[in-house]
Amino acid sequence: MEDWALIRRLHGSEGISQAEIARRLGLSRNTVAKAVKSSGPPQYERARPTESAWSRVEPSVRALLAAYPSMPTTVIAERIGWRGGRSWLSENVARVRPEYAPADPADRLVHLPGEQVQCDLMFPGHLVPDHAGVLRSFPVLVMVATYSRFIAAVMLPSRITGDLLAGMWQLISTPFGAVPRTLLWDNEAGIGRGGRLVSGVPGFCGTLATKLVQAPPYDPETKGVVERANGYLRSSFLPGRTFSSPADFNDQLTQWLSTANARTHRVTRHRPVDVLAEDRAAMGPLPPVCPTVGTSVATRLGRDYYVAFGGSSYSAHPDAIGRLITVTADLHRIGVLCENTVVADHPRLWGTGGLLTDPAHLAAAKAQRAHYNTIRRDSDGSVPVEVEVADLGAYDTAFGTGEVA
Repeated sequence: MEDWALIRRLHGSEGISQAEIARRLGLSRNTVAKAVKSSGPPQYERARPTESAWSRVEPSVRALLAAYPSMPTTVIAERIGWRGGRSWLSENVARVRPEYAPADPADRLVHLPGEQVQCDLMFPGHLVPDHAGVLRSFPVLVMVATYSRFIAAVMLPSRITGDLLAGMWQLISTPFGAVPRTLLWDNEAGIGRGGRLVSGVPGFCGTLATKLVQAPPYDPETKGVVERANGYLRSSFLPGRTFSSPADFNDQLTQWLSTANARTHRVTRHRPVDVLAEDRAAMGPLPPVCPTVGTSVATRLGRDYYVAFGGSSYSAHPDAIGRLITVTADLHRIGVLCENTVVADHPRLWGTGGLLTDPAHLAAAKAQRAHYNTIRRDSDGSVPVEVEVADLGAYDTAFGTGEVA
């Protein structure tokens, strides 16, 4: 633009030749000649765009996405007869697909007093030693009242149904002290999956007169209250702590929760321990009869007089060998019943590979083996077996073939 104006001024006003102007300005003679002959300053003209492959198929792609927003790109390519590069088509389809995605509105949640307690399992990592001193990551049951944001938690030895129900009852009875109208769980295997609750869970909920609701799969937002509590435990409770046993973990956790529930909540602007009373008033009362919790298994006691549970073995009285027994386990004890008689009672081992033997059981087994070895043997060393001999005269009497007196 500046060169054009200078050329026009030098040639028109001062009468300088085109050759001299070209020499002075260091331009070619053709450039100077074009500037002299032009009637206006030079302007940039964008080249006419050529039609791209995408512009030819874009209307067809948009028509398919309008009818089927989630149609895969591979199906779209087949429907429009695409023969070009698939990655290039995928990039363009991904660019326009959000325009046809249906809206997903989020409702504003309003939590009512006593309405719901959200439940979840949090795994702290390998921080707690088991019975053998091996560090393990035992599950921590976390329950949060959605209205008061009161947090209750306890570490469990496993995630089987009996332990989950025992942990829930422990937290509901204390510290909540009341039963919420609903318990919200995700699709935990020990609770149920696919809308079906495992055996024992319906009876537990029936005794408590509450309803258990399962969140949809892959939707953690449904139980966001307890998920945030899990993050709070990981960021504020676990760092810098060491634990000597699961009992020590639960003691430290209980002490820390008493402080955490007394702090002002960031969202509600209230202390959960203060609002818990309002939550309890809207909840149902505790049942007059405790629900059935823990695990119960019926089996026969083998010759080694040990029962296996949770990867560990526990001795039972050898008098029950070969008889039907019932093994019961809660969070703290393992018991064995045989015809309503207690034949074993042990503290529960956390972890696997453990072995607990009652000295009384060991002594009884030793005495029984000694008694067995003192049984009179024949000369060849075999144990005589008494066999009942049938009275063959009974057949003569029955068929009338006996001797006649």
